[in-house]
Amino acid sequence: GINLSGGQKQRVSLARAVYSQRDVFLLDDPLSAVDAHVGKHLFEKVISSETGLLRGKTRVLVTHGIHFLKHCDRVIVLKDGQISEQGTYQELIASKGAFAEFLEEFLVKAIERRRTTS
Repeated sequence: GINLSGGQKQRVSLARAVYSQRDVFLLDDPLSAVDAHVGKHLFEKVISSETGLLRGKTRVLVTHGIHFLKHCDRVIVLKDGQISEQGTYQELIASKGAFAEFLEEFLVKAIERRRTTS
């Protein structure tokens, strides 16, 4: 038999979702097992509300890839299993709430990591 890698399994699952022609898609971190280049490609070609094959459909995307959030129609932030904030990416940044604080902290740490590895 043939064994698929985690990334290959995720690509097959996304393809099956597209071919299912449903109106609602629950996507549980579908880009976690692929590299950044493939993840960007899959997001643009499949998930994106502007260019993806699933545009015009309801897509609920659970992700740890915060770089995708600015391209989502709405962002819902959960804290302790409850919705703590929701809105567009820009609205959440402007509100300076917990999401904006988290994002700022994340970006500061990313910059620090780059400085120490350069």
